Amino acid sequence: MLRKVLIANRGEIAVRVIRACRELGIETVAVYSELDHGALHVRLADEAYALGGQTAAESYLNTTKILEIIERSGADAVHPGYGFFSENADFARAITDRGVVFIGPPPPAIEVMGDKISARLAAEAVGVHGVPGTTDFITDPAQVRSFGAEHGYPVAIKAAYGGGGRGMKVVNSDAEIEAAIDSSQREALAYFGRDEIYMERYLTKPRHVEVQVLADSHGNCVYLGTRDCSAQRRHQKLIEEAPAPGIAPETLAAMGEAAVKVALGCGYVNAGTVEFLYEDGAFYYLEMNTRLQVEHPVTELVTGVDLVEQQIRVASGEPLPFSQDDIEINGHAIEVRINAEDPAEGAFLPSPGPITTLTVPSGFGTRWDGGYTAGDEISQYYDNLVGKLVCWGRDRDRAIARTLRALDEMEITGVATTIPADRAILAHPDFAANLHSTKWVEEVLDLTGIGGKVGAPPESETPLVRRAAEVEVDGKRFEVAMWVPDPSASAGARVRRSAAGGGAGLGGGNGQVAVPMQGTIVKVLVEVGDTVEVGASLVVLEAMKMENNITADVAGTITEVRVTTGDSVGGGDVVVVIEPAA
Repeated sequence: MLRKVLIANRGEIAVRVIRACRELGIETVAVYSELDHGALHVRLADEAYALGGQTAAESYLNTTKILEIIERSGADAVHPGYGFFSENADFARAITDRGVVFIGPPPPAIEVMGDKISARLAAEAVGVHGVPGTTDFITDPAQVRSFGAEHGYPVAIKAAYGGGGRGMKVVNSDAEIEAAIDSSQREALAYFGRDEIYMERYLTKPRHVEVQVLADSHGNCVYLGTRDCSAQRRHQKLIEEAPAPGIAPETLAAMGEAAVKVALGCGYVNAGTVEFLYEDGAFYYLEMNTRLQVEHPVTELVTGVDLVEQQIRVASGEPLPFSQDDIEINGHAIEVRINAEDPAEGAFLPSPGPITTLTVPSGFGTRWDGGYTAGDEISQYYDNLVGKLVCWGRDRDRAIARTLRALDEMEITGVATTIPADRAILAHPDFAANLHSTKWVEEVLDLTGIGGKVGAPPESETPLVRRAAEVEVDGKRFEVAMWVPDPSASAGARVRRSAAGGGAGLGGGNGQVAVPMQGTIVKVLVEVGDTVEVGASLVVLEAMKMENNITADVAGTITEVRVTTGDSVGGGDVVVVIEPAA
């Protein structure tokens, strides 16, 4: 068994791995950026080391610094979590070349499946086929025009070295190609460190179904049922459930067997997920994620298998303790991702800031996997996942009812969250009847009037609050806790602004176009003197690794452009001024 594990990640997944290690008697090492010096994962770990920097590139993607900390801490293994370096073969190889265990698949498997082109070829080699697509990177818009002419629109442009919908753009006509390529490459580079992209046919009403696989180094591989992840916005998941409902058992079994073929075909070891698109009774290979998925808890609840524990045991060289015949699916589980994001009537705007209240639900069949506590801050520089509410029921109807009850009990203030949208999804008859698809949230679900409320912090009834003072000695973190007078007791509640509605900012129809959240301007689309219509895109704002088009709130002429590419802006900052048309 491993002795000391460094978790090369942050937030909810770092907390999840730390807890699993503690249960196994394994010491843990946390790493943290300047903004995360007091984060929950740092507080829970046995040791913590400073990475420096604020952005992901400066901290959690700093390979040199992480390798230094591995050496200093004496860690004999690294768990990458998800995101960041979890699907980076170079990072995994840098770890294993030092004789340190990488808790994940071998680098060659990451390379094959991390490149979506070679992954398609590898799947086809074992008889598992995807939707029509290319096996070449996009280097010229003409490639997309040619593909669209042959296969028809819409076409999906996707990051070759990523997943989770990051960098994915849907093109509906020739006119959208250049902008989609540009945006896809920017997002892919920001989130995965590489900007290669490819394309495939975009199905009109598919369901997103994935299969959890687990393989050891002794040649054993099993699948642990399916998950449905069709409730999405911006190609990123909001709600996941296990098993995938409303699909014939023989089809689910065929998906599982196909997933095992793909895993064995690329020499896979450890936990991974093979994703499919399902439409009209047929399924198509989509991609393989060579890491632990965000939604792994729903599989744990219906199978009774602790996936993180098995990851660690497999990485320690142990064989799987079960075979395919031992896997049983019991009941139904639903996971709701609680993001610091304002539903904003369907616009889904990032909402960074401090969490003033965080009260999580409990009760039978109710689980909370979180990365924050009250008093922590959600930064614009990282993913906006606050945590995951996971509920189990003896059947799907009970699981839905239990999840709705738990959402009613949950209270988060200080930041806007996706909870109102989550309730709308779960309570909708289309969801209950399995009529939703990956497009359903954006094209069918009516979110009118939902969002925009941040909530006020509660009045303090105690004059003292716990404060932690951190001390770094040669980059290693130590913490001393103390109780001090609460400065907010007399200063009053802090008030934050949160914009509802779409990307038109806070101008209110007067031409003073402001951004609804803090972030970075990644593209300016207009110049002084340009004429624009209502809804025209003016600038592109990146916040929490998501691009948001800030649009015109009136028709008229641009008289001021107050930002340039690379500028940091705060919520409510006016970025463009429009003289309304007469």
